[in-house]
Amino acid sequence: MISSFKNVLVLAPHTDDGELGAGGTISKLIQNGTKVTYVAFSTAEESVPEGLPKDILKTEVKEATKRLGIQNLIIYNYQVRKLNYKRQEILENLIDLKKANNFDLVLLPSLKDIHQDHSTIAQEGVRAFKGITILGYELIWNNLSFDTQCFIKLNEEHIQKKVHALQSYESQGFRDYLSEDFIFSLAKARGVQIGAKYAEAFEVIRLIL
Repeated sequence: MISSFKNVLVLAPHTDDGELGAGGTISKLIQNGTKVTYVAFSTAEESVPEGLPKDILKTEVKEATKRLGIQNLIIYNYQVRKLNYKRQEILENLIDLKKANNFDLVLLPSLKDIHQDHSTIAQEGVRAFKGITILGYELIWNNLSFDTQCFIKLNEEHIQKKVHALQSYESQGFRDYLSEDFIFSLAKARGVQIGAKYAEAFEVIRLIL
């Protein structure tokens, strides 16, 4: 049961990845009293639209995670699309987090995610937390395939909180996958698969019982 997890770590290669892949689940976890730590590895300054402050995504992720109810936010400043060049440093960051916390669930990108930064965080996350339950979240525009092995049932309020959080990313509003219609449509589609109104799907990478 999702309510059995008490200390959850969310790994986001870039600001907004964690909310996109697991925002509804994060909302439900926090509603259940679970402690959630959110780690963003890149604020993608090189990808910020012209005319906006380079640190805009740092500001936006702070607001987005606040809207979800996350109180523990860690932001690193690795360069976007070059996380694979910093694997050892990232692994050491993750090991330090593991030593300082007693996480019982880690949410990270699917191992089948083809984005180079997402792949790096997924692989190094598995290395660091191989003794902990790990679920891979889906970002369907980056997944050539995705194994829907785990579903988290959600209510409309959880999806609405996810939408509200993602609306913090005004600098990224041009992206189709941030639209409210898309977010609700995917949640409905995943819900249909399990006979629920809404859901988020995950790849089971490691399950510790």
